[in-house]
Amino acid sequence: MDQRTIGNRRVSALGYGGMYLSVQGRPSEAQALATLRAVLDLGVTFIDTADAYCLDDREAGHNERLIAEALREAGVSYDQILVATKGGHIRPGGSWAVDGTPAHLRAACEASLKALGVEAIGLYQFHRPDPKVPFAESVGAIADLQREGKVRMVGLSNVSAAQIAEARRLVEVVSVQNQFNPWERGDEHNGVLQACAAHGIAYLPYSPFGGSSRAKGLGDISALRAVARRHNATPYQVVLAWLLAKSPLFVPIPCSTRVDGVKDNVAAASLALSAEDQAELDAMQPAAR
Repeated sequence: MDQRTIGNRRVSALGYGGMYLSVQGRPSEAQALATLRAVLDLGVTFIDTADAYCLDDREAGHNERLIAEALREAGVSYDQILVATKGGHIRPGGSWAVDGTPAHLRAACEASLKALGVEAIGLYQFHRPDPKVPFAESVGAIADLQREGKVRMVGLSNVSAAQIAEARRLVEVVSVQNQFNPWERGDEHNGVLQACAAHGIAYLPYSPFGGSSRAKGLGDISALRAVARRHNATPYQVVLAWLLAKSPLFVPIPCSTRVDGVKDNVAAASLALSAEDQAELDAMQPAAR
């Protein structure tokens, strides 16, 4: 698989997002570990997780521990695979909330170090800004963790162009993880992609299929259907190929809970779209769902 750059690391052009292995509706642990083994066997070298990928706060770090176990079973080291985790979301009673206080981020980082079984996290991302906490305080706490050697690289998630600029005054930002898919393309126009391009920041589009509520509707988008027919591919593979072709800064992180799904996603990395295909996909306007 082609390689792309996140900070000082070269990784596979297509990453893997672990969220659905640990939240509601998740597969058995055996199936989850088999899926992660397929991810590793197929040459994916970037895995995204978070301490909040769990059922509720009683099992925070579930996904991190699962990934650590998969790496141990496969005999793969963190020098071979870049694992990014995130802090700043919490799961009280199974709901989703935010806590961007420096005290929480420090505690969350310490817990993630333990869950992953590492002395330093390869890429630590601030999961979501907390409206109750000044953004600079949250980012500053993560910058402190980096200076202490507990975090190697720093990224941001769910942020605006202004927040990227604010964070860059405090720490080197190597990644931005925002939602991007056929329905959600605001970062093309709000300055986020321009900021990433200007500063060589990797862009990690999450929910590339639109999330569980929209994914089944990909086949209803006429442009995706047409390009998929021309390439004997699925609409899901075309979406990933479209994202990969947008910019060498893009590292999509699709999640599948099945081995076959992982294989299908990885195959998209070798799907070469023509300029006409890309233009047709860029012009698609899917109906709201």
